[in-house]
Amino acid sequence: MTRKTLFITGAAGGIATHLRRELAGRYQLRLCDLRPVSDLAPHEEFVPAALEDLPALERAMRGADAVLHLGGLSMEGPWEEVLPSNIDGGYNAFEAAHRAGVRRFLFASSNHAVGFYERTRTIDHEAALRPDSRYGVSKAFGELLGRLYADKYGMEVLCLRIGNVNARPLDERRLAIWLSPRDMAQLVTIGVEHPDIRFEVVYGVSGNRRSWYDNRNAYRLGYRPLDDSEAFAADVIAAAPSEDPRGAPYQGGAFVHEEAFANPAPLPGRTPARKGPGA
Repeated sequence: MTRKTLFITGAAGGIATHLRRELAGRYQLRLCDLRPVSDLAPHEEFVPAALEDLPALERAMRGADAVLHLGGLSMEGPWEEVLPSNIDGGYNAFEAAHRAGVRRFLFASSNHAVGFYERTRTIDHEAALRPDSRYGVSKAFGELLGRLYADKYGMEVLCLRIGNVNARPLDERRLAIWLSPRDMAQLVTIGVEHPDIRFEVVYGVSGNRRSWYDNRNAYRLGYRPLDDSEAFAADVIAAAPSEDPRGAPYQGGAFVHEEAFANPAPLPGRTPARKGPGA
């Protein structure tokens, strides 16, 4: 039986690195990035291309069965960085897939597309977009692109509002949004294989009892998470530093207030913050 070909942008990044291990043997992986991807397995191939280069992306995607768009800026940044990588790059990824005849498209959205909801709220896939940052705006834009390409061109789009993919949650906030690599792989498999996807939004989180999300739409599509961040909670809470109180009420955390992520010079009276993880 011929394996499907999954085209992955941002293939040198952390999420793709996890997925390469978790999806080994399931798909033929066509890995796309400007940074080199090493140690290719027999079921993998590397195709260098920039998100800004629409013709190159189109050529690289031809013959693929599905696209997983992980590429672009993965944290807050100045608009002059967000615009080419996430806005223009997101458009180019959808348009290249459309031109190449690839109907199935998985868009890596983010919890930051809805990060201005308070943590006291439980939200579902129908919650209005409330981005917490320029980065969050770019992910909201990508979801709307997905809606457009589904409605106008008949593409089959799954938007994954990813929390934080890691082997274990890194801090107390991420206990609510953690996504284990194997649960991420399960969501990707649903996105590639499910026969009835037209346009869907799901949350990319494991079965965390501390979650802020009603992820029933993912469950409707067959998602059955294997992991729960509670297994790490005691150690994480004991080791984690206190969270900045300005971001603590909000699901997006520091992204709701941290302009220093996005300005090359500090605001008056402010010390620039060091850039941290993007989720």
